[in-house]
Amino acid sequence: MRSPRAFFRPLAVGAPAPATDVPFRPSRMIHFFDPSNEKMAAKVPDIAAKVDILLGNLEDAVKTEKKEAARQGLVDIAKANAGLFGHGGDTQLWTRVNSLDSPWVLDDLITLVTEIGHQLDVIMVPKVEGPQDIHYVDRLLAQLEARAGLDRPILVHAILETAEGVANVEQIAAASPRMQGISLGPADLAASRRMKTTRVGGGHPGYLVRQDPTGEDLTEGRTTYQQDLWHYTIARMVDACAMNDILPFYGPFGDIKDVVACEDQFRNAFLLGCVGAWSLHPVQIDIAKKVFSPSPEDVAHAKRVVEAMGDGSGAVMIDGKMEDDASCKQCIVMLDLARELAASDPELAAAYDL
Repeated sequence: MRSPRAFFRPLAVGAPAPATDVPFRPSRMIHFFDPSNEKMAAKVPDIAAKVDILLGNLEDAVKTEKKEAARQGLVDIAKANAGLFGHGGDTQLWTRVNSLDSPWVLDDLITLVTEIGHQLDVIMVPKVEGPQDIHYVDRLLAQLEARAGLDRPILVHAILETAEGVANVEQIAAASPRMQGISLGPADLAASRRMKTTRVGGGHPGYLVRQDPTGEDLTEGRTTYQQDLWHYTIARMVDACAMNDILPFYGPFGDIKDVVACEDQFRNAFLLGCVGAWSLHPVQIDIAKKVFSPSPEDVAHAKRVVEAMGDGSGAVMIDGKMEDDASCKQCIVMLDLARELAASDPELAAAYDL
């Protein structure tokens, strides 16, 4: 690890200075698309207007024979839609490169930073297992940024999808000033942990608690409650991100048709502290936008508490509930998010009345 004095020094001569803060922009959904798919590419301008983050996926879900086409497709899309991304663009452009043990990742990074680095906000790195993975990408990006003459650093987002990555999540979050955030990757993580589920995110009917017996018949009147397989991991990821001032995200929810369970899973993540989730299909965009935007009712309540608390000390009673300095801090978190979202969303601005 670098010393604190060296942490914010560029890692290559001529590279831009590392970011000292993660710039907050609305990040309620990271919408994935395959740049090798011509139909998807044609829809980019329309989709970009609806999402906070558009991510060109080069890794999983892109067939081996289409890896190079996907990479070039992302370059072409970014250049053809230059006004949408980068400096002055309303939508963030991200990419998920291939894993660090693949034969494609080096060409991914060299090509993308060289060709469209000024438009890329974040590079998502899959299957990160420790700070060493981030250090490798960190140095390489600095060299490529210097060669491309970029004036701002490209940030890095790690996917938590192996048992080793979860064990090292705190060190991953603190590995570099490039760290923008971390996403939960439940499918690969389930395989890594040898979990006995084939679902991509969400709960499982077999993972449950059962009420105690009500009589001698052990099967009668015993209601069961499905549990969340991912609660521990999300909470640990959120803590690691919060302590390092970076942003936590829920990953994919694979059952596209089950919009009800998708909304539930996204809301669990939101309540635990995540700022957004992945959307794999357009139907999930509005779900993420709804869930990761505070409700007008919650914002109105937060306003009342903060106004009643004055300097934030002491305690007050509002609607029969005690509100003190701790609840005031909770409300300030809610109001800060509402203001940031309202700044770029006229509908939310009107609903929040801030």
